[in-house]
Order: sequence, then C-alpha cells, then structure tokens
Amino acid sequence: MNHFNYQTDRLHCEDYPLDSLAGTYGTPCFVYSASAITTAYQTIKSAFGYHNPLICYAVKANSNLAILKRLCDLGAGFDIVSGGELVRVLSVGADPSKIVFSGVGKQTNEIEAALAAKIKCFNVESEAELHHIAEIAERLGTTAPISLRVNPDVDPKTHPYISTGLKESKFGVPMNQALRLYAAAQSLDGITVKGLDIHIGSQITQLAPYLDALDKMFILIDQLSDQGIVLEHFDIGGGMGIRYEQEPDFPIEALSDALQQKIANRKLEIILEPGRYIVANAGILLTQVLYTKHNESRAFAVVDAAMNDLIRPALYDAVQAVLPVIAQPNPSERFEIVGPICESGDFLAKDCLIDLESSALIALASAGAYGMSMSSNYNTRGRAAEVLVDGAQAQLIRRRETIDDVLAAELNLGTVTSAPSSTNSAG
Repeated sequence: MNHFNYQTDRLHCEDYPLDSLAGTYGTPCFVYSASAITTAYQTIKSAFGYHNPLICYAVKANSNLAILKRLCDLGAGFDIVSGGELVRVLSVGADPSKIVFSGVGKQTNEIEAALAAKIKCFNVESEAELHHIAEIAERLGTTAPISLRVNPDVDPKTHPYISTGLKESKFGVPMNQALRLYAAAQSLDGITVKGLDIHIGSQITQLAPYLDALDKMFILIDQLSDQGIVLEHFDIGGGMGIRYEQEPDFPIEALSDALQQKIANRKLEIILEPGRYIVANAGILLTQVLYTKHNESRAFAVVDAAMNDLIRPALYDAVQAVLPVIAQPNPSERFEIVGPICESGDFLAKDCLIDLESSALIALASAGAYGMSMSSNYNTRGRAAEVLVDGAQAQLIRRRETIDDVLAAELNLGTVTSAPSSTNSAG
C-alpha cells in the first residue's frame, strides 16, 4: 500500500490532502502515516514469526511520543541510547522488560535510572563500561543484566558514518576480546550475563553482511557455551535498509530464513532493533517554495525548510525523493532545492526534475527517520511541527516551536558567579 499517493492530482497522506494540512498547520511540517508505521512493524513481526522475536524499536530514529505510544500499543519493545529516551518510553507505558539500553557512553545517572526501572538488558560496549555498571549495581544492592555488543568486523557496504561493525568503529568490543570479557562479566557480583548483541550498521541493502556476522556470532555463542556461559538471547540489531530512490526492497524474509537455519537447535530468544525500517517511509517533510532564482548554470528553489529541519542530505549526501503536492505530468525544468540557512551545505535535494514557482508546496519523501530527531535550532530557527495522519483525520503531535520556546532556556540576566581564587602555596 502506498501511504502517500495522488488523488485527483493532489498528494495525500492516506486520505488527507497535503495542501490542506499545510493550510492548517503551516510549513515546514513533518507528516506521518499511522498505517505505514503499523504496516512496517507488522511486516517485521510476520517475517520473523518463526522466532517470535522481541522487536525493540530504535527510539533515536524518531522519538515523538505519539509514535512511541502507537508502537507500544502494537507490542513493541524499545532500544534506547540515553536516559532521556528511557524517560520517553516509560512515559508512554513501555514494559521495562522490553527495553534494551545501547550506546558507548552511558552515564552514571542513566545507568542508575535504568536499573531502577528494571530494564531487560544493557548492551555493554567496552570493558570500562562493564566494570562501571557492575560497581553501580553493587552499590545499589542489585545486579545488572547485560549483553556484550561484539564487533564482528563486517563491512555493511553503507555510508561510513553509519557503518558500525568495522574493527575501527567506536562501537562494541572486538571479537578477539569477547571470550575474555564474557568470563570477566560472569565473575562480577553486580552483573548477570544475559545475551549477545551486534549491530553492524544502518541502511544496509544486502543480505551478505548479516550472514557473515551471524556465522561469526554463532561460533562465539558455541565457544561461550563450552566455557559454561549459556546465553538467553541473541540481539541481531537493526539496520535493514529502506527504499529512498531505486534501492531494492531489503530481503527481510530471507534474513529470517537464514537465521532459522543457522540458529539450529540453540535455544535463544531473538531480539531485533529496527528504527529506520519502521518509520522512514512513514513520513514526509512538507515545505513551501519562498523564491526561485536562476544563474548561468542552474535553477534554485529556496524553500522554508532547511538543514536544521532535515540534515541527512548535508550530513550524508543522502538523496530523498521530491514530490510536488500538485501533480506535474510533464515537468520540464531541473531545480536545486535549498533552504534559507547561511551555509552552502544547506540543500535538501539536487537536480530535481520538477517545475516550481513561489508558494508551491513540495514533499521530501522518506523523512520519517532521522528528520525531526536530528533537527536543531541553528540560525535561531524554531523546529517544525509534526502531524500524524490516520485515514482522513490528522492530529498535531508536536506544535511548531516559537521564538519564545527557542530562547526560554537561556538566562541572559542570570546570577553571575566568580571563579574560585587559587591558593598560592609558594613559600
């Protein structure tokens, strides 16, 4: 089902026309399809049905409370990477026993909060972190359930910024240290070893990197078993790619079938951490053309959205489809879609075959993941509104930031303190 489609030459989200949404909520505006989120979640659940997996949605992809609540109601768990994300998922009623905590820099207060909430597991990413979590758990009179995130040194063939399974990555512990660190974890009073975690990257479009990683991890799982360390779960991460332009659909059922064959008779709960796969194609960024301009070599459409709203094109050279809200059967001009920010990197799309003029509305597709969650107030711009569409009904799920919102945390007349004077100990 195409959740963004043209009806009577007007682009709709489900059954709601986007030009009407722009009139009601203004631009720029992120618009999400509720049914697209549900469909993507159910696709993963169905594909991995044999394994009855715990699907832990990666909150960093899109952390809006309304989206988290919808996924929680569908039965999802959550993959968090900060204490703030823990507060978010608990606030929508998430079951703590379905929460895994990833990330290389967990802070003391975050670890304490996660222990108090009794989350399912910490995905530990270094030896230092392992001992830090153990010390905190012992101090609090409890034990911390952990997995080690093991780095399989597999090239996912994706952008280097989102390739997380290579040996030079900051993520995870090296394969050649895993056995020693599991033995160390097993000996710590504040630790309970629960599982094994991997995550090799994001926007992966091929099956082969997963197969390589699985083969390496099952060898490790068996080696651990031989040493008396029996794991309860295997978290295979996320990273399944989605279609931005002409990418093939990710072979999710083939991955499930391969996992079924490789897992054989090992008794392991399977955990998945999809983020982009669930929300990316469920969202668009709706924006309006402010001006058009032409120079000797190209045409520009300056829109009211910018790199502070959608940084992926500038950060990753990401390409996202541009759709006119009013259908254009035979466009004849090519435009660069750029924002108002004072940076040459402030572009949203390049070389788009589309006819544009001032006040025209366009939609940047596949903006449901890493759009709003990575947005900022650069150039003192308020962040965009967010709207969730369900059939023919729309709900504002985040209001547009005002200048008062942007300035509220700044204390230009706050209390002034002086630096402490140093003590001169010279005799």
